[in-house]
Amino acid sequence: MTSSYLPPTELLTDERNLEATHQQLTLFIEEYVERSGTNGVVVGMSGGVDSTLAAALAVDALGPDRVFGLLLPCNKTAEVGSHDALTVAEALGIDYEEVHLQPLIRCFERLLVGDEGRDERIRALGNTTARLRMACLYYAANTQSKLVLGTGNRSERLLGYFTKYGDGGCDLIPLANLYKTEVRALARHMGLPCRIVEKPSTAGLWAEQTDEGELGATYDCIDAVLHYVVDRRYRAETVAEELDIPIETVWEVLNKHLETHHKRRLPATPGRESVE
Repeated sequence: MTSSYLPPTELLTDERNLEATHQQLTLFIEEYVERSGTNGVVVGMSGGVDSTLAAALAVDALGPDRVFGLLLPCNKTAEVGSHDALTVAEALGIDYEEVHLQPLIRCFERLLVGDEGRDERIRALGNTTARLRMACLYYAANTQSKLVLGTGNRSERLLGYFTKYGDGGCDLIPLANLYKTEVRALARHMGLPCRIVEKPSTAGLWAEQTDEGELGATYDCIDAVLHYVVDRRYRAETVAEELDIPIETVWEVLNKHLETHHKRRLPATPGRESVE
């Protein structure tokens, strides 16, 4: 999809703002880990820009000896990402381990055969894989007295583009307030490898899977729509006119945000009167 619009000027682009954000996020990680009394953080590294940036920020905040990288490929596509993640881990000087999840996933496929169609089965296995990764991250964190560092960004969270108790399961999320376009801008500012900053984002859950392919629009478009609708409270029709994109695209993004509200809340509990 093409469009003539420019990204909102409120999104991070200025070098001074990027440097201030860099300092703010490293301080956030440092202070949170110090208050927790733990030894550092464990970060799941996929070779993508989000996990690479999160790991780099953690190293700046804590030093490489307090950051542990866990590489968790589940198929050939993810193995390519793991090669990039390994290169990044070595460049950052952190300890790391690679654990291939394919044997565990095959166990699920053999034991839990249902009547669902192919698309539903792929989605279910994708969610299962994300939760297996979370379990591995917490096992490593528990055994090393560390915290699990989340790698999700604001775009993913507002769209519900994550798995409950999977990649959504972590102890702190330094990138939670940065849209994907801002993540890339900060990564460039910090001098992270162009190959990683620019390559298409993917969760690596199945062959040829990409974020933008699933979401149906580019992150430039998605972030602009979310910023105007969620942050600035513009009407959908106004956003479509301002950005010069079809109103249908605006509603597709907005509906994803509305339909995944439950993912951004704590589990529902029955109400009761206060006893205080």
